[in-house]
Amino acid sequence: MTKGKLILITGPSGVGKGTIVRELLNRHSQLYLSISATTRSPRPGEVNGKDYYFVNPCQFEAMIASQTLLEWAEYTGNYYGTPRQQVETKIEQGRWVILEIEVQGARKIKKNFSNTLSLFILPPSFAELEHRLRNRGNNSDTDIHKRLEQAKLELQAAVEFDYQIINDDLDAALQRIETVIFSECSQ
Repeated sequence: MTKGKLILITGPSGVGKGTIVRELLNRHSQLYLSISATTRSPRPGEVNGKDYYFVNPCQFEAMIASQTLLEWAEYTGNYYGTPRQQVETKIEQGRWVILEIEVQGARKIKKNFSNTLSLFILPPSFAELEHRLRNRGNNSDTDIHKRLEQAKLELQAAVEFDYQIINDDLDAALQRIETVIFSECSQ
């Protein structure tokens, strides 16, 4: 059996990673999304075990201590991490696993997994990124400010990743991402 592939999709909050990943999963059954764990509260409509594993800080720290996470990071006051077992199992089964994670975690994965395809999603402009964050309607002004400050740092990291894709038009961005994934992963 052919080993699977790890595909990182990263970029600042509000750039459209979640929308892109949902569309990729709808279009391509061979892709599997790794579900991250987080200590942040669920947003309206998010489901535990589908969108994230929502855990409290003590549970997350136990996951860190037991080394059951591939990577983890603190982001805007909350922990986020990737449970190890589901990713390793799916890759051994030959699946292509997508990790939709923040930049800190993506850096750790790239460092520890040499056979990783990494894509950095960029906004068309910083003003558009702010507009998207504000239009979500589920973040406080304080949280939006933190995310924008973090985004300034993260945007500088784009060159560290294999491909940079501007999400200026969803369909066009998806087409560019599909071209990258299916040309790289089938080699």
